[in-house]
Amino acid sequence: MTIDEGLGRRDRKKRQTRAALAAAALRLVAERGLDQVTVEEISEAADVSARTFFNYFATKDDALTGDTEGDRERVLRALDTVPAQVPALRAIRLALAGVIDEVEGDAALWLLRMQVVMQHPVLLARLVSGNAATEQAMVEALAARTGHSCDDGYPALVVAVTGAALRTAMVRWATGGGSRPLAELLDEAFAAVAAGLPDPRTGGVVDTTTDPPGATASDGQRTPVRKRP
Repeated sequence: MTIDEGLGRRDRKKRQTRAALAAAALRLVAERGLDQVTVEEISEAADVSARTFFNYFATKDDALTGDTEGDRERVLRALDTVPAQVPALRAIRLALAGVIDEVEGDAALWLLRMQVVMQHPVLLARLVSGNAATEQAMVEALAARTGHSCDDGYPALVVAVTGAALRTAMVRWATGGGSRPLAELLDEAFAAVAAGLPDPRTGGVVDTTTDPPGATASDGQRTPVRKRP
């Protein structure tokens, strides 16, 4: 069942209008540039009034960067449904599945969004800000799920590396024009994280040592990294 199939007629209509406004905004900005497009022009292209635009988005930039708050809530709800015994890394990957499916289901729009955002630093900054709020909410949810404190580093580290994996997969997907499935690229990134990010130059062997402060490669001093139980 798709997301729209689970909605009533009124909610589907609202969702379609929101999508039409976002698509119009992205298309016009890609063609003309961020400063050469107005809310009125976006509204006209989507065949609605400017007043209707502001029922869905507070600013033009919001229409371009997507519904980060809505995505956050969907991921948090999905994470809450994953059985508690599932390891943290796997749980987050499962929680992301619905959002990833939605992105791939509207690939043309998302590829255009990635193009527009990467071309305009102000939009990238807004997206980073929204992602920071999402990551903090995920840290709190993961801490509650695993019984860790938010301050002990583990939840924040897991969320940080999985967030980096998601961003890396999204950039690879966009750069490749969507030629490879986003879910496949994300699985690759999560698998690399789960494997300890092995260096390809070592034949996939994970480096489990670290140099002490001030040591050089020629010192022959290596300190083992103790793995968390």
